[in-house]
Amino acid sequence: QVQLVESGGGLVQAGGSLRLSCAASGRSFRNRGMGWFRQAPGKERELVAAISWLGGSIYYVDSVKGRFTISRDNAQNMGYLQMNSLKPDDTAIYYCAASSGTYYSTEGDFRSWGQGTQVTVSS
Repeated sequence: QVQLVESGGGLVQAGGSLRLSCAASGRSFRNRGMGWFRQAPGKERELVAAISWLGGSIYYVDSVKGRFTISRDNAQNMGYLQMNSLKPDDTAIYYCAASSGTYYSTEGDFRSWGQGTQVTVSS
């Protein structure tokens, strides 16, 4: 089982940037796909970005393409989500998750979850 801890959330004005970090415990993290999800009040959880174990495959939801960048450092057991040009619609709790495999096929493949970090974007 991989344990995940997110950090880096906060309050930022529209147009600003934040960098979320995900610290993983357990050597198996480097062999697993990783994703960032978010959930806003009253909305369903949404997969924002995902990256395969070596970074060769990456997914972004359309609403963040060109603004967010997912990355990982397997040597440090870390994952990141760089968020630029933030909008009020990006306000949500952001969760880091690890897949059961080297990437993912469905959102159900993500089995390990962090506790989440709040991102609030003011207009």
